[in-house]
Amino acid sequence: MPTPHRVTIYDVARLSRVSPATVSRSLSQPDKVHPQTLEHVLGVVERLGYRRGASARSAGARHSGTIAMVVPDIANPYYSEAIRGAEKRTQSAGVGLLLVNTEEDPVREQANIERLIGRVDGFVLTSSRLPDEAIRSLSTRTRVVLLNRHIPGISCALVDQDQGSRHIIAHLTALGHTRVAYAGGPSSSWARHQRWAALSDHAQANGVEIRQLGPFRPSMEDGPTAAEEVLRAGATAVVAHNDLLAIGIIQHLQGNDLAVPADLSVVGYDDMFVSRFCTPPLTTLGGQYEAAAHHGVEMLVEGRRNQLMVLPSSLAIRDSTGPAPAPRW
Repeated sequence: MPTPHRVTIYDVARLSRVSPATVSRSLSQPDKVHPQTLEHVLGVVERLGYRRGASARSAGARHSGTIAMVVPDIANPYYSEAIRGAEKRTQSAGVGLLLVNTEEDPVREQANIERLIGRVDGFVLTSSRLPDEAIRSLSTRTRVVLLNRHIPGISCALVDQDQGSRHIIAHLTALGHTRVAYAGGPSSSWARHQRWAALSDHAQANGVEIRQLGPFRPSMEDGPTAAEEVLRAGATAVVAHNDLLAIGIIQHLQGNDLAVPADLSVVGYDDMFVSRFCTPPLTTLGGQYEAAAHHGVEMLVEGRRNQLMVLPSSLAIRDSTGPAPAPRW
């Protein structure tokens, strides 16, 4: 027999057409709520059978009207789109947004989340570096929604990686590339493994030899190391984990009298704004990251469970890719 749905503060807010923060104030500080609004909210509370104490205990916390967004690297431009999308949705819902930076460290991520459980109403985990088991355990203690990560049973919003990665291989194949390298990101990155699976499957289907290198940090600082590994592998094209790593590779090649794309074609992921202004402009796979974050916050605020939203990706073809030179291996 299915477990009955527990009425939450978000259910009350949705039916009342007010923010969760207003519902919370109606229950804890009624003198600070307009009398008409208070009467309306309390009527919905009674109709739905919402019980503040029991619900708060089941969630392990009182309702604060604030959610936390956890990102691996706040300095990475990719996350600025996601943060913007999250901010817009929380503002429209009357919910506060707390931003947490984990510096690509799963231990730090876990510690920061533990400190916040009971102080926020839930978490939007963006490109989480935690193991699946840790996230599943967390979801039994508090509300969790994932961005750029998929775990069955947990609501998530993400931009397509599979079809987009296949478009990358199709583009490189059309240019005559038959030997490609993938400069992978952190080993704890879900996107790294998804991208590699799609790239390798499509490469194999099209007679393209592909090698996975790394792991590398998703930053320009790891560009030189990645570039040297790609050159040793003899590839004619490299697909980098993200645009920052791709730009770092380009800069290292150019600093060593190699030309892009004449000597090596370079592709990135994420289509950050900087990818259009580097030299040469970067071919990269982008998508609706702001919209994904908007939907992710909406899932959390509205208490949606076990929902998956996949938004389309698109390949921006620019000057960093060109016809394959003679192979070096």
